[in-house]
Amino acid sequence: MLPYDAVIFDLDGTLTDSRPGICACTQYALNKLKLPIPPDDILDKFMGPPLADSFMRYCGMTEKEAARATDLYRERYIPIGWKENRVYPRIRALLSALKERGAYLAVATGKPQRTSETVLRYFGLLPYFDAVAGPAPEDLHADKKDLISRVLPSGRRAVMVGDTAGDIKGAQDCGIDSLAALYGYGAEEEVLAQGPAWSARTTEELCALLCPGMAQPKGAFVTLEGVDGCGKSTQAAALARRLHDFGYAVRRTREPGGCPIAEEIRKIVLAKEDGGMCPETEALLFAAARAQHLKDTILPAVRRGEIVLCDRFVDSSIVYQGGARGLDTEWVKTINRPALREGAPDVTLYLRMNHEAALARRLSASQPDRIEQAGDSFHARTEEAYETLWRENPDRFIAVNADQPPEQVTEEAFSALFARLTERGVV
Repeated sequence: MLPYDAVIFDLDGTLTDSRPGICACTQYALNKLKLPIPPDDILDKFMGPPLADSFMRYCGMTEKEAARATDLYRERYIPIGWKENRVYPRIRALLSALKERGAYLAVATGKPQRTSETVLRYFGLLPYFDAVAGPAPEDLHADKKDLISRVLPSGRRAVMVGDTAGDIKGAQDCGIDSLAALYGYGAEEEVLAQGPAWSARTTEELCALLCPGMAQPKGAFVTLEGVDGCGKSTQAAALARRLHDFGYAVRRTREPGGCPIAEEIRKIVLAKEDGGMCPETEALLFAAARAQHLKDTILPAVRRGEIVLCDRFVDSSIVYQGGARGLDTEWVKTINRPALREGAPDVTLYLRMNHEAALARRLSASQPDRIEQAGDSFHARTEEAYETLWRENPDRFIAVNADQPPEQVTEEAFSALFARLTERGVV
């Protein structure tokens, strides 16, 4: 049984860490006004309360000046600043668990309501909430008691979760319990001085208080595949950042490599001088590195609830050693049986691109390794083999056009990946 069947959350400093965007936009507004930038400990106080109140209190502005500063803040915040944000770890899993148990969930925040809904929608959190309350854009001030009252349901055991003294006082004024999120922005002594019913120093403690017995987040194994030069490494880095911002624990890795033994094998198989290495030896070395990588890195991370992003996996062996080198595909699968049996990917992002364009991009960036030095017919066969794998595995593969600006590739890949992870209960 849940201790509370109605949970009202603050946004900044409770659900998301919005400090980078808020600080950057505050500095932008003050620079425009040719005013000094406060030290970091003062900028931290801008997290949570309405902006006008903070400009007046910490920068000595009149209400008219604060209104102008707020307009300048929004000049940067609306196109850029609101995305400079990240969901705190385990928050998404907590909201999912509470919703599954029938809890009513709401947000009461000093951030303008439309902006709050935009942030929640972008990070995939809005569907968890029954109501959101925030001031209108023209409101310079917001009363926390009023905001909480607007979303407070009747006949339920309710608690307000927030990181500032104002959140705690607002809950008390509404006659409900409060839970101090001490991992947020509020000064701990000020928050605790208000006498919250509960406090949590970490999101793990928050989960234990609000949803006792909550299961550990589910992990996932995601691979990136495609011909040489399609941009896997670039996209792996960008996707890792986006997943981290969405509150996921992420582990990046690569093949061959990803653990000490596999990294040593990598040096051999990708060396420019192969010493006459035959295709069978190459395939066996890749399989050996993969088996170690799976045991040492991939499986432990997935079991801890992390999302593993791996640059290449078994599909690469099927394509390169099977389709391109001409080895029997079933034999390649057989020597990779440990990986196929225990570590089959949950999702594979296939970065689709013509092999000639991809290799030209790759060679313009750095010197080719041994495999990249193979002829055009070899790389044409890898492209053909990838196309076949994609069509044969539609439930696992997500194909993304990689022949477009990297930022657009990231947007399309992340949108599809996030939807797939959500479908599979990875939150």
